[in-house]
Amino acid sequence: MILRMAAANGAKRVIVGRGALLSTPAASNLIRQRGTDGGLILSASHNPGGEDADFGLKYNTPNGGPAPENVTDRIFEATRGIAEYRILVGQDVDLSKLGETRLGDMAVEVVDPVEDYAALMERLFDFDAIRALFAGGFRARFDAMHAVTGPYAKDILEGRLGAPEGTVVNAVPSPDFGGGHPDPNPIWAKELVDAMMAPDAPDFGAASDGDGDRNMILGKGVYVTPSDSLALLAAHAHRAPGYRGGLKGVARSMPTSGAVDRVAAAKGMACYETPTGWKFFGNLLDAGKVTLCGEESAGTGSDHVREKDGLWAVLLWLNILADTKQSVKALMEEHWRTYGRNYYSRHDYEDVETEKANALYDGLRAALPSLPGKSFAGLTVASADEFAYDDPVDGSRSERQGLRIGFEGGGRVVFRLSGTGTVGATLRVYLEALETDPSRLDRDPAEALAPIAQAADGIAGIRRHTGREGPDVVT
Repeated sequence: MILRMAAANGAKRVIVGRGALLSTPAASNLIRQRGTDGGLILSASHNPGGEDADFGLKYNTPNGGPAPENVTDRIFEATRGIAEYRILVGQDVDLSKLGETRLGDMAVEVVDPVEDYAALMERLFDFDAIRALFAGGFRARFDAMHAVTGPYAKDILEGRLGAPEGTVVNAVPSPDFGGGHPDPNPIWAKELVDAMMAPDAPDFGAASDGDGDRNMILGKGVYVTPSDSLALLAAHAHRAPGYRGGLKGVARSMPTSGAVDRVAAAKGMACYETPTGWKFFGNLLDAGKVTLCGEESAGTGSDHVREKDGLWAVLLWLNILADTKQSVKALMEEHWRTYGRNYYSRHDYEDVETEKANALYDGLRAALPSLPGKSFAGLTVASADEFAYDDPVDGSRSERQGLRIGFEGGGRVVFRLSGTGTVGATLRVYLEALETDPSRLDRDPAEALAPIAQAADGIAGIRRHTGREGPDVVT
């Protein structure tokens, strides 16, 4: 349908991945390499997919990144005046064959979805070192979750890097993700987590999501939070050839923990805090202010494309493991000893009735000015505000980006209502506690965060408003 409409509206050429498959970062790379006027990505993202589940269409601009708000606002306004549409009547293009065909006056070029992306990865990372790591008996498990990264991981990990066959599991993309939920977190990738916590666990575990832009990282007996993963990558990125010159700066979304801030401060790098949404990193990347970006929702990336990139994060981790010759657990423990540990968790209350969710959120927003100085669950509120972002590049301002409450001693809770689900509203509650005492760096995160969680409920009345005794998903 998109090809027929593009042909009818005068497009000269459209590039499509064979089988209609292209991961989001691979599409971003092609947009940038080929200098296209943008791109369209059809995706359920990290939500359940299929005929009766989620589906979306994203427009990426010529820089390869998600359309910013000033573009999506203009698109929305344009939809209000549409009175007709143009479409070419013709035969479907065979997207299973590489090469160029024509649809009316438009060229349709079907390309190998992996080739250009894999070539980019080979320029960024030391494939010889990673190949030697696998040759030395290093064991990994990559769960593609029946999503788009299956062909990429098979080609790069098992093909080019020599990982044993079977390293990549659930590798065949499925329209409904094999009936699963393609969100790489400990809940939906439980099979992988169980394998990594077993006595005979591989050395390294990872998963990616529906369109290939998110990642989850595990080591033998250890789960690495996305916030900690971002911080460790920032501390060790120089070990990969593509980043040996150092990082220009780092950026994180506001709900992401402050772990990367501590790395940036120690290394004298700029660190930016943006609203949630990868599009907010685009200006910083284009302006050369940052090299590395990340979100607590399992998105990590750099200036090699303008999207988060799940497999890129996995390869950077493997490059670091090959160079340091340390385990994931040893690397994380060393990191915490050096920078302190930001205990962190996200509690999701899913499918909350919209009216109840709004009542909680609006009530909390109104109470913010009165919170500083008050105590909840033994914690005293030091600050409370609603996050707003002034873009340092174009001066645009984005308001109402989440409610932040800081406690004396460095703890924090953030509240956001998410619109990425398909039913009702999702209340996301982000809990964070900073620990710098060397004797308290190996606590159970739930135990370390229990006072923050109690204070969050006391402040917002989560149980009272939602009727829930606890969150639906904890990550």
